[in-house]
Amino acid sequence: MRQDSRLPLKQLLLCGALVVTLSMGIRHGFGLWLQPIVMERGWSRESFSLAMAVQNLVWGAAGPIVGWWADRRGAFWVLWAGALLYGCGLLGMSMANTPTLFMLSTGVLVGLGQACSTYAVVYGVLGRHVDPAKRSWAMGITAAAGSFGQFLMVPVSSLLISHLGWQQALWVLASIALLLIPLAWGLRDDPQALRDEATARNIQNPELKQTAGQALSEALTHPSYLLLTGGYFVCGFQLAFIGVHLPSYLKDHQLDPTVATTALALIGLFNVVGTYVAGALGQKWRKTWILSAIYTLRSVVMIAFILTPLSPLSVGLFAAAMGTLWLSTVPPTNAVVAQMLGVQHLSMLGALVFFSHQIGSFMGVWLGGRLYDATGSYDVVWWLAVGLGLLAAALNLPVKENEAPAGRSLARA
Repeated sequence: MRQDSRLPLKQLLLCGALVVTLSMGIRHGFGLWLQPIVMERGWSRESFSLAMAVQNLVWGAAGPIVGWWADRRGAFWVLWAGALLYGCGLLGMSMANTPTLFMLSTGVLVGLGQACSTYAVVYGVLGRHVDPAKRSWAMGITAAAGSFGQFLMVPVSSLLISHLGWQQALWVLASIALLLIPLAWGLRDDPQALRDEATARNIQNPELKQTAGQALSEALTHPSYLLLTGGYFVCGFQLAFIGVHLPSYLKDHQLDPTVATTALALIGLFNVVGTYVAGALGQKWRKTWILSAIYTLRSVVMIAFILTPLSPLSVGLFAAAMGTLWLSTVPPTNAVVAQMLGVQHLSMLGALVFFSHQIGSFMGVWLGGRLYDATGSYDVVWWLAVGLGLLAAALNLPVKENEAPAGRSLARA
């Protein structure tokens, strides 16, 4: 590829990092709204949880379609759509006075906004423009930015709720979501021009001639891709359950609300380190071993947390440990997809793996509320998350990241 067709690396990293910082940072604080909303509206926790679960499911289901759009036309207009949908969804979340309207705004609109403004779209641009030798590292930088967004935005959200009220706080976040629009200019690329240049350089590369349907068929018959997809379900389950229900879990145990805010912020802070390290290690070590280790360690950390008496110190230690493992699965997972299947359809294929993650998120958020209402406790869901973590570790061990799809050599871009 001619260098002049690639976006500058610093521009890619800066704009991509800021996009993920805003998009992921806003959503990470949603658990802080659970109790204020259900108490004022008189709803059950399941009503709130179901809307958040739908949000995750819509985000995941829309991801492959959004990814196909971004792969064909670039990220620019996709990010514009994401900003508008995200802002409208947050406004609707503040005004919804029935569970149905709350689900349509918080679940559907915000979910669509997230699909258009998070990892799949940004990673597609990175995959097209960053050299393969630096790709895992670049993805780690971007994921670390999303973690910093959590560290930054969770305390901001808490302060907004305290000083303005939960409704007005959502209006401010809706305005912040619109900042995605100017950032989209820094990720404006032309995938077709890059494909034309790559074809001119290496016309024998079969990846360059694939249609989206062919790429999808190839992925769905690739055993390692399917195992990777299955493991990512567990990642979504664990993170969504903890992110939404941890504040209420701590309040149920009579801990001050500031403990929950601090815990969510610590998760974001330590994940800055965890995601960067995971991305960097992916350049040197087998990525699927890294993933297996992350899932195993998550289960160990959760066991220690639920068996230890709750205190601000134990919560802080849990948040720091879990934060290091929080989004650290994202860089190696997406780098494996690019390594096995190439970057021509990376946004779409990465989003399809992420759809599994979001199905897990749906189950984690919804079951957390459902089983709490049924049993008065989160204990069953904690142990379920532990068991699923060990399952995900086992699923990732046999993944062959250097295994070419049937009928062609290993994808390189």
